[in-house]
Amino acid sequence: MNALFDKLEEYYEEMVLIRRHLHQHPELSFKEEKTAKYIQTFYENLGIEVRGQVGGNGVVAKIYGSKPGKTIALRADFDALPIQDEKEVPYKSLVPGVMHACGHDGHTATLLVLAKVLHEMREKLEGNYVIIHQHAEEYAPGGAISMIEDGCLDGVDVIFGTHLWASEPTGTIQYRVGPVMAAADRFEITIQGKGGHGAQPHRTKDAIVTASQLVINLQQIVSRKVNPIDSAVVTVGSFVADNAFNVIADRAKLIGTVRTFNEEVRAFIEEEIERIVKGTCYTANSTYDYLFAKGYPAVVNHKEETDYLVTCAQQVDSVTNIEETEPHMGGEDFAYYLQHVKGTFFFTGAKPVYTDENYPHHHPKFDIDEKAMLIAAKTLGTAALQYHSKKT
Repeated sequence: MNALFDKLEEYYEEMVLIRRHLHQHPELSFKEEKTAKYIQTFYENLGIEVRGQVGGNGVVAKIYGSKPGKTIALRADFDALPIQDEKEVPYKSLVPGVMHACGHDGHTATLLVLAKVLHEMREKLEGNYVIIHQHAEEYAPGGAISMIEDGCLDGVDVIFGTHLWASEPTGTIQYRVGPVMAAADRFEITIQGKGGHGAQPHRTKDAIVTASQLVINLQQIVSRKVNPIDSAVVTVGSFVADNAFNVIADRAKLIGTVRTFNEEVRAFIEEEIERIVKGTCYTANSTYDYLFAKGYPAVVNHKEETDYLVTCAQQVDSVTNIEETEPHMGGEDFAYYLQHVKGTFFFTGAKPVYTDENYPHHHPKFDIDEKAMLIAAKTLGTAALQYHSKKT
C-alpha cells in the first residue's frame, strides 16, 4: 500500500492537469466522442489493453496482475451538463453552455491515474482490474445499461465506485449499507381544456386552474398516501401554459420527478399520480395525457463490500473522517452495476477551500477541491488491492 500511495502522490500533478483539461473541454451525455477518444488514447499510450465504443461512448481498460486472484472493477463517469460555467478560474469551460458541474472530470482523472499506477505495479499484483469509464450518467437511460450489455462486467467479482462530494470537507468518506441513492423517475402531464377570452371564463375549461389544482393534489401522495417510514418525493419542476394576459389557456403541461427507495412505493406512486390526474380532470371536464418514464433504480450497496470499504478507508492517511451518510434523493445509474455484481458506492468529500461559498452540484459555479481526487484514488486503490486477501 505504501508503494501505491507513493506513486499516486508522484502523479498527483498529472491528475490535476487531466482534470483541468477535461473541465475545459466538456461534452454532454451521449455526445462524448472527444472525451472518450482522450481516455482511450491515454491507455493506448501506456500499452494498456483498452476497448472503446463499449455500449456507445464507453471505454473499458484491463490490467492483469502477475498472480491469480479476483477480478475487481472500478468505475468513473465522464459526461458533463448543459450549464454555463460561471467560475472565474484558469480552467473554466471553453464550451459555451456546457460544463462539468458534478465532478465527473475529477472522477475520470482519478481513475486514469490510478489505472496508470496499477499498470506500473502489475508484476506485484494479484488478480485483474477492469477500469470502466462510463458515458452518459447524467441523462437516462444512461450509459451503464448499454455497457453492461456490451460485456463490461464479464468475469467481474466486485465493483467499487465513488462520487466526489462538494458539500463535504476534503478528508471525509461517507458510506451507507443498503439504499444510498434514490430511484429517479420522470412524469409529464398535459391537461387539455378549452381556451377562450380572459373576460369570459364561463365559456372555457381553464387548463391553468385545472393544472394548478393538480399540483396541490399531487402533494397529498407523499403526505397522506405513503407510509411515513418510506421516503419519497413528488416534485413538479415545470409548469408551462404560455398565453397572452387576456387569454384563458386551453392546454397546460406539468413535468416533474419522483424519487423513491422502495420498488413497491415506486409502482404505487406511478399509479396514484394517474388516479389523481384522472379525478382532477374529470372534475374540470377536461382530458389529459400522462407519461411516467422510469429512470435509474435505487443504488443499493451490499453490506459485506460496504463494511470492507470502511476498513480500507481507515488505512488512507489523508482520510480524517469516516461517517455513515443519510440516503440521498439524487439518482445514479451505478445502481445497475450493483444489480449484477456485489459492490459499494461511496462519497469522497471535495468541498473547495479557495472560496467561502459552497456551491452545490449542478450549479454554474460548482467546483471541487482537487486534493479529494488523490483521496478517492487511494481509497479505491486500497479496496482493489486488498480485496483478494480479504475475500479468500
